[in-house]
Amino acid sequence: MNNSFFASLGMGNIDIGIILIVLATIILLLIILNIVNICSIRKLKKRYDIFMQGKNVKSLESEIIGLFEDNKFIKNSIEKNKKDIQTLYKKFESSFQKIGIIKYDAFREIGGKLSFSLALLDENNNGFILNSVHSTDACYSYTKEITNGHCNISLGKEEEEALNMAMGSEK
Repeated sequence: MNNSFFASLGMGNIDIGIILIVLATIILLLIILNIVNICSIRKLKKRYDIFMQGKNVKSLESEIIGLFEDNKFIKNSIEKNKKDIQTLYKKFESSFQKIGIIKYDAFREIGGKLSFSLALLDENNNGFILNSVHSTDACYSYTKEITNGHCNISLGKEEEEALNMAMGSEK
């Protein structure tokens, strides 16, 4: 069957039955897609109903505002904690963290290793060595300043051992 409309489109030789079959297939495909969309919308509506159960717009709005306020509070707390931690690190850096102690017998005749050298250092190996020498007559104590792991005054064998122990490089 020839139709002047199809002929004007350049499809004069195509059978109208084929066109109807193609259109019926497209309609069937659209119906299937529509059913799939309806099922998706039903699932979404069920989830929405569960979400909104017992709530109205005002209560939901107040809950969202509450969540934002909680979020702001948490962010402020995190910032405060970061500042506090930085302050603690700064303070901790200058506190004594490394300790080395060597007990020794300053005078061979006394015995008991009552003398000692104590090295106290911070994170940057700054601090001091306290040396206490015990004898039968008295006990003498003195200190030597340590800067960056070094002392400007010569160290005795026990003081050197205490310093190395504190710096973690005992020989």
